[in-house]
Amino acid sequence: MTELRNVEADLSRFRARVLAASIAVLVCFLLLLSRLVWLQVVKHEEFEEQAENNRIAIVPIVPNRGLILDRNGIVLASNYSAYTLEVTPSRLNQPLDRVIEDLGHVVSIQPRDLRRFRKLQEESKSVDSLPIRTKLTDEEVARFAAQRWRFPGVDIKARLFRSYPYGELASHVVGYIGRINQAEKKQIEEWPEDEQSNYRGTEYIGKLGVEHSFEKTLHGVTGVEQVETSAGGRAVRKLASSPATPGNTVRLGIDIKLQKMIEDLYGDRRGALVALDPKSGEILAFVSKPTFDPNLFVDGIDTENWTALNESLDKPLLNRALRGTYPPGSTYKPYMALAGLETGKRTPQQAISDPGYFWFGNHKFRDDKEGGHGSVDMYKSIVQSCDTYYYMLANDLGVDTMAEHMAHFGFGQLTGIDIAGESKGLLPSTTWKRNAYRRPEQQKWYAGETISLGIGQGYNSFTILQMASAMGALANSGVRMKPHLVSEIIDINTKQVRKIEPVVQDQWRAKPENVAIIQRAMVGVNIEGTSASAFRGAPYTSGGKTGTAQVIAIAQGAKYNASQLDERHRDHALYIAYAPAEDPKIAIAMIVENAGFGAANAAPIARRAFDYWLMGQYPSEEDMAAVKVGKATTPIGKPRPASEIPWPPPGTAGAAATPASAASASVAALPASAAAAVRTTATSTAAATATATATR
Repeated sequence: MTELRNVEADLSRFRARVLAASIAVLVCFLLLLSRLVWLQVVKHEEFEEQAENNRIAIVPIVPNRGLILDRNGIVLASNYSAYTLEVTPSRLNQPLDRVIEDLGHVVSIQPRDLRRFRKLQEESKSVDSLPIRTKLTDEEVARFAAQRWRFPGVDIKARLFRSYPYGELASHVVGYIGRINQAEKKQIEEWPEDEQSNYRGTEYIGKLGVEHSFEKTLHGVTGVEQVETSAGGRAVRKLASSPATPGNTVRLGIDIKLQKMIEDLYGDRRGALVALDPKSGEILAFVSKPTFDPNLFVDGIDTENWTALNESLDKPLLNRALRGTYPPGSTYKPYMALAGLETGKRTPQQAISDPGYFWFGNHKFRDDKEGGHGSVDMYKSIVQSCDTYYYMLANDLGVDTMAEHMAHFGFGQLTGIDIAGESKGLLPSTTWKRNAYRRPEQQKWYAGETISLGIGQGYNSFTILQMASAMGALANSGVRMKPHLVSEIIDINTKQVRKIEPVVQDQWRAKPENVAIIQRAMVGVNIEGTSASAFRGAPYTSGGKTGTAQVIAIAQGAKYNASQLDERHRDHALYIAYAPAEDPKIAIAMIVENAGFGAANAAPIARRAFDYWLMGQYPSEEDMAAVKVGKATTPIGKPRPASEIPWPPPGTAGAAATPASAASASVAALPASAAAAVRTTATSTAAATATATATR
């Protein structure tokens, strides 16, 4: 039997389905409509901004780094622009090694370039653009440009490079810049927001010396550029820009000619010298030998050069003037004598009988003169450098009284000089020893330890900078000035010159008559004492004190014989001095490591420095050669006028400069040179910016 369909029921079900479908369609339409309203109305401004940001790239413009000048306007650090070949690993469409191999057929890539690239890759993020070749020639730029389509993620960029035209000269003072590492990036992230934003796009930062300590002064203000980009991220056109402001110019108190003369006089010997103005604390020369070439670090130093510098026994990377600590030897005696006068433990006329030794307990402390100096008063003790006198004085004063008086001269304290990395040195006292050691028997101060302190040995250990600061204080009648390398900062915008004002660190109320007694004895040292031969015939009066410091202890009863010791175990030669004695304008402290007697190897260098600063004289070539090897005390040959010595020195990058750049490297003395220095910086910045724009 045929079953009849219920049409009404079917129609009802159909209408329900249509209604459900209609409702579903309506709901979907409403959802789409609401989403459209949300995107087009509610979020319109936000997405429009995002679209605009995708179309427009904000590119930071790194400022031209400020110049560093010597006191006479000679440029010690400048900039130049050059092309670099850079790889962004995150944008490559082939394995990195394959890309590098293919690039090597277009542009020469040496193993050292590859090693430097790998090192940078380890230190950087994958999104960073890393240079694989720097300082491309025009021919190499043209070859790569013709085949650039083959290498997505590889670009040629115009960058500013730091240049140190005189290479190793004053390298520990000027310092160098290098690529920002991860630790430095974290430090920058902790800076205030405005300072962080100023370093966007910056890839290099000061690492050492003035470059490091005056980083923010030299850096400048970062500019910005709005660039319209294609869907592929390529720049299409420049929309707007705010130019970068170059860094300010930093002028040092150093006379680079004096610096070079002293470095040359050291020859191949190791050591340090600091010369300063005792009345202002301004550093006139800051020598550490051996030196290094800071240009090696600008592009990232290669493994071979780093190994040579880092593993050298001579430690060229060590700033001996700032970080090296040495026993002062007999240069300590004038300060000891003054402490004796101030405490009343000695009078100028009080004399001792020196048999050539001093017994304390069962130990015999020997004088350097066998048989002794006979009857010795204070004047003779300094002029002839009598050890026995100061053994006895140290015993009478005691270690804590000595420490109290020596602290006024800055021994064992940071001087606060305006570059980082200074060592504190060590001024011994009973308190120091209690804090320095753990075991009770080590913490105890023994009376015998005091004796050798009187002649600048024992625990005494100071920097050459501290010794120079102390010498300046004694020459300045007890007023110790804060030493500083930077004398002026020139604002690149206003062209105003901000002078670094002198700062008094300690004004010891020593009796003027006592200071005069010590100064008279130091003058006697250079007239009739241990350094008289070095100052024979000098047209000015100076005061000084020689010193010889032991490197290793000599067994009691044994005699010192330099020829039987390893060269690095021989005594150090030290010297402190100031001139003119009546109105000091320069004070010096110096050391020639393992050179023996200060009178023969240190004082002659100081004499030439005084002749240069006070008389405008430069040693003869014959004299220079003799002093380098410790074979001259009194100057030999006819000195040359310092003004006639050729500059830039032959063989330096400064000497090989083009006429225009050579002119900028011999800026006239400031403040008249301020505008010229600013013009030089602004011109090079404009040229570099134009080059970079053309490359983009």
